[in-house]
Amino acid sequence: MDTTQLLKGVLDVAVLAVVEDEDGYGYDVVRRLRTAGLDDVGDASVYGTLRRLYAGGALTSYVVPSDSGPHRKYYGISPQGRQMLETQRKVWTDFATTMSGLLGRDGAAA
Repeated sequence: MDTTQLLKGVLDVAVLAVVEDEDGYGYDVVRRLRTAGLDDVGDASVYGTLRRLYAGGALTSYVVPSDSGPHRKYYGISPQGRQMLETQRKVWTDFATTMSGLLGRDGAAA
């Protein structure tokens, strides 16, 4: 199965989950998503998602100066983003349960 379309549908919530406990800069978020198993995630998609979530109020941002390279823009989750993440966790759980029933080995649909 091509996971590209699935990834598009869950990238927002995946990014929120990655920065829930620890703020991160763009490439750090990409790296953490890939480490978690989302190997096909594209850099540009993540950067666009970070910008969109920030513009929508789900993320905060701040710049950390660097002596050995460009400054890094870090993103953290806002209270609005935490609420969004909690809602999406419930939606995902319900959806995954439904799909697991549909795709179950015994062929029985719920």
